[in-house]
Amino acid sequence: MASFPLASAARSLPTIASHLPAAATTRSVSIPASPVPAAKNAASCSLNTRSRRRPAVRRNAAETYVPGSGKYIAPDYLVKKVSARELEELVRGERKVPLIVDFYATWCGPCVLMAQDVETLAVEYEDSALFVKVDTDEEYEFARDMQVRGLPTLYFFSPDQGKDAVRTEGLIPIEMVRNIIENEL
Repeated sequence: MASFPLASAARSLPTIASHLPAAATTRSVSIPASPVPAAKNAASCSLNTRSRRRPAVRRNAAETYVPGSGKYIAPDYLVKKVSARELEELVRGERKVPLIVDFYATWCGPCVLMAQDVETLAVEYEDSALFVKVDTDEEYEFARDMQVRGLPTLYFFSPDQGKDAVRTEGLIPIEMVRNIIENEL
């Protein structure tokens, strides 16, 4: 333990020394020595915060947390970015689950918000719906052919080829998307 007399502190601050009682000049303050060597202690925090936090899981920097699900997902893990040709094959092919297509642009603010909801829904409906996304900047002609005029635009394709697709344009509430998936398809 290190010991520092208050008298030396009193000499460095003469205005405070005059207000200290006489007994205070002979007291010493004890500071416990650290059990960790100085080299290790300098690099760490003085509070042991690791014991209060959950153990950190090493994750890819590109992974994002899906609110409310407790899951981390990598980009294109559940909502895969597809080309025009791949999407045409998915729409024309045989499916047992509904297909939800998100037409977006990276510069579009509402698209980013909608993408978060789409990722959340992809976690919820992981086995009962297929979610894909199309970048309208990369697939401009295809987006034009699909009559995408506003962003984000969602298309909902039923597994039944006889049903018409449902189309929404703009940022819509997540409850509305759930309602379309559960009741319209």
